[in-house]
Amino acid sequence: MLLKAGRKCKTSIFSGAIFIQLALGLDIYLAIFILLAVTAVYTITGGLASVIYTDTLQAIIMLVGSFILMGFAFAEVGGYDSFTEKYMNAIPSVIEGDNLTISPQCYTPQADAFHIFRDAITGDIPWPGLMFGMNILAVWFWCTDQIMVQRCLCGKNMSHVKAACIMCGYLKILPIFFMVMPGMISHIVACVVPSECVKHCGVEVGCTNYAYPMMVLELMPAGLRGLMLSVMLASLMSSLTSIFNSASTLFSIDIYTNIRKQASEKELLIVGRIFVIILLVISIAWVPLVQVSQKGQLFHYLSSISSYLGPPIAAVFLLAIFCKRVNEQGAFWGLIIGLVIGLIRMIAEFAYGTGTCLVASDCPKIICGVHYMYFSIILFCLSLLAILGISFLTKPIPDVHLYRLCWALRNSTEERIDLDAEEIRHEESDTEEEDHPEQSRGCLRKTYDLFCGLQKAGPKLTKEEEEALKRKLTDTSEKPLWRTVLNINAILLLAAAVFIHGYFA
Repeated sequence: MLLKAGRKCKTSIFSGAIFIQLALGLDIYLAIFILLAVTAVYTITGGLASVIYTDTLQAIIMLVGSFILMGFAFAEVGGYDSFTEKYMNAIPSVIEGDNLTISPQCYTPQADAFHIFRDAITGDIPWPGLMFGMNILAVWFWCTDQIMVQRCLCGKNMSHVKAACIMCGYLKILPIFFMVMPGMISHIVACVVPSECVKHCGVEVGCTNYAYPMMVLELMPAGLRGLMLSVMLASLMSSLTSIFNSASTLFSIDIYTNIRKQASEKELLIVGRIFVIILLVISIAWVPLVQVSQKGQLFHYLSSISSYLGPPIAAVFLLAIFCKRVNEQGAFWGLIIGLVIGLIRMIAEFAYGTGTCLVASDCPKIICGVHYMYFSIILFCLSLLAILGISFLTKPIPDVHLYRLCWALRNSTEERIDLDAEEIRHEESDTEEEDHPEQSRGCLRKTYDLFCGLQKAGPKLTKEEEEALKRKLTDTSEKPLWRTVLNINAILLLAAAVFIHGYFA
């Protein structure tokens, strides 16, 4: 999970820095520093609440700005019909140079560019990989990723959580019009000769990552340009705040508490903040690799790294829900085996390079010869076999620990006993804070408390209040009216997704 958070952090930092670099003419590392500084301040001091409120505001700005840019882009090329014609005829103005023999395949648009389902062998995203490999990654991202899970757990009730997921599904339909098509419009002006690409965007592998922000700066007037700058920054800062908050939680709760079982709440908060800073340093150092990976295409970089690290987590999640025979040993070793196999592929690609259309990679075919989407399917199946095999060779988990945690026991009313119920961590009480009132603290102490997320403890709840709060937190019931409304919207959303897949198939 932490590896996945790091992967998203690096790509978010890089893509946000590109826009700042182009818009303000700054060095990319200075742009990264500015982006991180602003984001870290309100994430560290505000916590999850600041992330939620800023994400909501930023989403509105992003939708408005993206809609305006889409209008300018289509107006520039003369509408949708003209766009499809110009895209298929788009050829770089310079196709010779640098003593290279450049094949027309490197700069001629693919015949299936406007189709979702592409050739199973030659397609850049083959249709079996899209239908099966991408769905495996979708299970990981939407069902187990800490960023998504944390948001769902913050829901007021089950109806709010379901409504948010359905709303997210509706919003996910929009990028094909707001991002994909404007990005294809920007491809009408492209480069293929390395020296020409260096002139335009500073990297030899192509200017794909720079196309969208360059289109913003070229097409939109001055005032709207500022709006789109805020849109892009809002989008990236939204991703970064989520990653920072989730990575901090994962490390402090899942890893650090196993190292120091008696760690206090104050200690965990400080460790979480420090870990975010370490993650930032690693992410900045990783930027040069992001620039040249997967032929300089950020989307393929994101998808490939997900394909190497996500399938084992998806396998554990699905088996844990639908097969109660799966136990801790099977899940743990299944994850380890899947992680090792995925890391072998990922490290090999970074060591040998993914290559470009002009220069092939030296990575052995047995490791890198399979498309990353197909690799995710293979890795998922291997993880399934490892988890099931090891689980059936070891002792099962008694049902008393599984009530309402797996499908077979989802409706059980028996009291569940957690597996780690005996491993109670005793939190240290901060007597120093109790002895000193708030007004006696100096500026340095207040700054320190703000950085660490330390807040004044609320009133102690009575036993009856604790029981009432527990019932409220575990209540998954829904009002019949809203349940019906949500179910209808879920069906409409699925119908819309099927229609779009069919229309662009």
